[in-house]
Amino acid sequence: MAVDPLIELRDVNKHFGPLHVLRDISLTVGRGEVVVVIGPSGSGKSTLCRAINRLETVESGTILIDGEPLPDEGKDLARLRAEVGMVFQSFNLFAHRTVLANVSLAQVKVLGREKREADRRSRQLLDRVGLADQADKFPAQLSGGQQQRVAIARALAMDPKVMLFDEPTSALDPEMINEVLEVMQQLAQEGMTMVVVTHEMGFARSAAHRVVFMADGAIVEDRTPEEFFTAPESDRAKDFLSKILKH
Repeated sequence: MAVDPLIELRDVNKHFGPLHVLRDISLTVGRGEVVVVIGPSGSGKSTLCRAINRLETVESGTILIDGEPLPDEGKDLARLRAEVGMVFQSFNLFAHRTVLANVSLAQVKVLGREKREADRRSRQLLDRVGLADQADKFPAQLSGGQQQRVAIARALAMDPKVMLFDEPTSALDPEMINEVLEVMQQLAQEGMTMVVVTHEMGFARSAAHRVVFMADGAIVEDRTPEEFFTAPESDRAKDFLSKILKH
C-alpha cells in the first residue's frame, strides 16, 4: 500500500452498454509515484485513465484524489481538473492561438493569474520542454512531437498534483516519440506523480515505479517493472509480453 496515497480507486466499475470495461478496479498511486498502465487494446486502460479526472463517469466504486472524492460537476470539477493534468493522444491545442497563448489561457481563466504572470510561467515551461523559441508560432507550424510537448507544458502550467498521460505518443511518428518520452522521463525524475497509459515498454521499464497490467477490464498484475518484465505471473501477461517483445 502506498504510504501517502494521492489517487485511490476502490472497486470501480464501468460498462459501455453490455461491455464491462472496468471490473472492480482497485488501485492506489502514492505521491511521487510513476505508475505505467499497459495491456492489450480494449483492456480498459484509457477508460481507467479518463475516469481519474471524471472524463468518464463510473457506475460504482469510489475514486479519491488527495483524500477527496471526485466532485460531480461545476466549479469543483473544474478545480479538480486543474489539479489533475491530462495529456491525450491528440494534442487538443487551440489552432488559432499561439503556443504561448495555448499554455497561458487556462492559467488566466481557471487559476485567475494575471496575463503577464501567466505568460512568464508559460515561457518557463516551454523552456523546460525544449520549446522556448517556438512561443509565437501556431500549433500547425510545429511537428507532432513539438505539439505534444506544448500540451505537456499546458498541463504543467496548472501546477497539477498529478499528471495523467493517455497514450501520449501513439499518434506520433516514430522519430518524435523519444522527444516526448524524454520530457516525461524528466518529470518522473523530478518527482511528479504520474499515471501513464502507453505501449512504450522502454519507458515502462526505465521510468515506472510500478507496472499495472490490464486485460479484459481488470488489473491482472501490479508489480515493479523488474518483476513484471522478467517474471510475469499470469498467462495473459506472458502472452502479451511474448508478442510485443519480439518486435
